[in-house]
Amino acid sequence: MHSTPHSSRRCDGSPVHVRARRSLRVSHDSASRLLRCGQSGRCRDCGNRIEWYHRTNERPIRLHPHELPAERVPATCQWHVSCGVAHPAGDGSSWCRLPHAMLCPARHALPAVPELTGLRRALAVNTRRLIDSGAFVPPSTPPTTEASPMAACRPGRPVVQLLYIRYLANRPVDEIQCVAQTRRRHRCTSPLITPKTQPGVWTLVPLATEPGQLPLPGAVLAVYSLTGLPYAEQLRWRAQRCPEHADIPTAADVAVTEWEPFDSLVHHEHIHTRLPTLTRRQAPAGRGRKATQP
Repeated sequence: MHSTPHSSRRCDGSPVHVRARRSLRVSHDSASRLLRCGQSGRCRDCGNRIEWYHRTNERPIRLHPHELPAERVPATCQWHVSCGVAHPAGDGSSWCRLPHAMLCPARHALPAVPELTGLRRALAVNTRRLIDSGAFVPPSTPPTTEASPMAACRPGRPVVQLLYIRYLANRPVDEIQCVAQTRRRHRCTSPLITPKTQPGVWTLVPLATEPGQLPLPGAVLAVYSLTGLPYAEQLRWRAQRCPEHADIPTAADVAVTEWEPFDSLVHHEHIHTRLPTLTRRQAPAGRGRKATQP
């Protein structure tokens, strides 16, 4: 037996015009470099799936990937998405969204909501299953002791200043990862800081409680400043792309950028008043040691 070859003509002999397939791409003049399917991810604390959205104030928020019946969710916990923007209220329908922070098993000080107990337990069981199978490794916080001052001086979420705006990063500066999509449709694993790029400078700046107000007397803030870099380099940092994907404007993003506008009142727990510990390299004999940037 032989398989019937595919014919490009109909039964009556007329030709069949097959439209050529083309790969999904992002236009170079698009306002957003992110594909809608690329906003999904996993929680760094519990490993469960989440979806990233932006609120009306442009701050990102993690939502549970599935809709829930509105009658099972308290009104204070209901969210809805309209035109790609998350709003902290119900939209009048029988379904709603829920912030992942209300369900994350890694958080122990969550408010007691009986309607969400079953879903929290299911996510906790899934977290344990991921850990047992080796698919997820929970982050471990190194103990802060006098013998390891680097743990206390290395901010987990540093404040970065670029384009004269201060942002709160989601991870240490040397661990900020590129958000571009590779040819295999995976997220790029390259960091923004490479040996061939010029790093920023840690500096202490006066701290103001609100934009436009005078700085508080004696209050300072440790900031990783990038304002001394060229404008194109600061745009690369703002787009959160490695040097390789910065030269490919048509490459789409598979994750949202992790920059959050810094607010001294909202992010007061991330304010550091001392500079990170500088690493030192061995100098030639007869010369002093010179501090280098981290």
